[in-house]
Amino acid sequence: MAVLNEMDRFHLVEDVIDRLPQLGAKAAYFKQAIDDKLFEHKQYIARYGDDMPEIRDWQWAGAGKGRKVDTSADNV
Repeated sequence: MAVLNEMDRFHLVEDVIDRLPQLGAKAAYFKQAIDDKLFEHKQYIARYGDDMPEIRDWQWAGAGKGRKVDTSADNV
């Protein structure tokens, strides 16, 4: 699972926030929300041994109507 390896989209967004200090306080609340979701996700993995459904079933919004983008590599 990419989350456990810190190679998922959540950790990547946190890395961007850390590298763009001009985002300032606006990004701090978003980063806290990401940290909260990661904590919740790690607890779910420990309990069920799989990603949360909202993570596992996530689809790229730009995929278009009726077209699914394969995000399975996010879970490697």
